[in-house]
Amino acid sequence: MHDPTRITSGSERQLLEYLLDHVRAELIDTVRGLSETEARRRLVPSMTTPIGLVKHAAFAERKWFQHILGGVPEAECDGAMVGEDSFLVGDDETVDDVIAEFERAGDRARTIAADIELDAVREHPVFGAVSLRWIYLLMIQELARHSGHGDILREQTEATRRIEATRRA
Repeated sequence: MHDPTRITSGSERQLLEYLLDHVRAELIDTVRGLSETEARRRLVPSMTTPIGLVKHAAFAERKWFQHILGGVPEAECDGAMVGEDSFLVGDDETVDDVIAEFERAGDRARTIAADIELDAVREHPVFGAVSLRWIYLLMIQELARHSGHGDILREQTEATRRIEATRRA
């Protein structure tokens, strides 16, 4: 378990990077260990699924770190740049595949951000000037939000497992 209280002091950058890594790990934990069927089960009216949350998070990492911060053209990012369709997972993609995609996107984000100052500014086509500090804060908020969604979906999935096990017993 990646404990958010293990590091409580340090430079601003250390704290931002640590908390971002924490919420990355939390999001992965919401899907790890689910069956392929459970990970794809829609338990809410939207297209949101546990595996879809992780897939979308990989897109968000690519969008903000590769494209916006790193200046990589969308066509050259290391995965699909499909906006809201990023919640959709192909039939040929497994939970492990999607986790690996998200981890690769996080690794590349760390590499891109490593030599950039927190105050460095990049242009976003809608938001205008954004700093690396702002991108870190946005991604912490985004991934924490989706981890919360994942926690609820996981809780619903585990309740369904218990009900089904009781029926079989």
